[in-house]
Amino acid sequence: MAIINDDERDMLSNRELIGRDEINDYEAIFDLVGVDDGSSSHSVPDKCDAVFTWDYNKGARPKLDKLYEKAKRSQWNGATDLPWETVVDQEAMAVKAYREAGQRPLGEALIAGTQFEKWGEKEWVAFDMEYQNWTLSQFMHGEQGALLCTAKIVETVPWIDAKYYAATQVMDEARHVEVFSRYLDTKLSGHYQMNGHLGLLLDDIVADSRWDMTYLGMQIMVEGLALAAFGFMHSMSQEPLLRQLLRYVMADEARHVAFGVLSLQEIYTDMSAPEIRERQEFAFEAALRMRDRMQGQEVWERLGISKADAAQVTLMDPDRPVFQAALFSKIVPNCKKLGLLDAADGWLRTKFTEMGVIAFEDYEDTTLDLDANAEGTPMERAIV
Repeated sequence: MAIINDDERDMLSNRELIGRDEINDYEAIFDLVGVDDGSSSHSVPDKCDAVFTWDYNKGARPKLDKLYEKAKRSQWNGATDLPWETVVDQEAMAVKAYREAGQRPLGEALIAGTQFEKWGEKEWVAFDMEYQNWTLSQFMHGEQGALLCTAKIVETVPWIDAKYYAATQVMDEARHVEVFSRYLDTKLSGHYQMNGHLGLLLDDIVADSRWDMTYLGMQIMVEGLALAAFGFMHSMSQEPLLRQLLRYVMADEARHVAFGVLSLQEIYTDMSAPEIRERQEFAFEAALRMRDRMQGQEVWERLGISKADAAQVTLMDPDRPVFQAALFSKIVPNCKKLGLLDAADGWLRTKFTEMGVIAFEDYEDTTLDLDANAEGTPMERAIV
């Protein structure tokens, strides 16, 4: 994400923001594939100020304090509070899904003229398993990004109530990384490298020295889409351990997104128009990065599917626009709550309209979410 001066603000193009002219150029989207270079770590320069505060007045921001108290009472143990003894037969589930979908899960017209025409049960079952491995891997990588960013918020945010709450989220994110990693290692059949689009976004968020950009990128955009994605997978999955794992994680994530909304509301009201415009542009860039990371480029590459065939299937899939739009059911109302949709003559509203996601603007923002306002652990609440 480039930081530019105010005179250049109105001249930014899609290419300057996202690296391509058309937001739905799927061949360009599939060009960016995550790389597994064999390294066990990845470093991002992070030149931010560590901020001490001498104002220890707990409760000066009552809504954040209330969220902090709820978070303390809602902690759960990923090692002991999930039924890890559950037997998971990933291949059997993939076979069942294939047979329920029929001989052509994507439809004859959709795969005409592509490599998929030659696929049978073996190939579709392998694809289902790889895609599940890939999806859970991206969840895991995203949760580690959230772990780093929330630790950074503890360091950089100037308010004690926000530092207190962010510290509870660090524990939440560590737990989320733990449970997704354990599920991948013990129940599924392999890990994937981080998706290229997700990697670029996380690098941008971590590298930005401004604490409110960490909030916007992680708490509003990444966590907001993750909350919707977890809910979608929870509704589709029939595997009981995964459903319970996702539901517990979702209970935490709702608080995390609410934390972002409550914190940013306070400072966005005092920002200048050029500063708000920069936040709008980052929200748009982040929204596209998050949407594009859902395309599964790394799966197509591993299975030897050409970029052209993957792009054709993606563009023609009638379910794609509905699924992709639904992922923004949390992000759009939260951006509206923050005043980002209609600032700067409605620039972000126009961009979200181009993306086909503006219909969610009147959904409840996450500060009203039942999970964000619930009392007690997931076990005490008996959520499923």
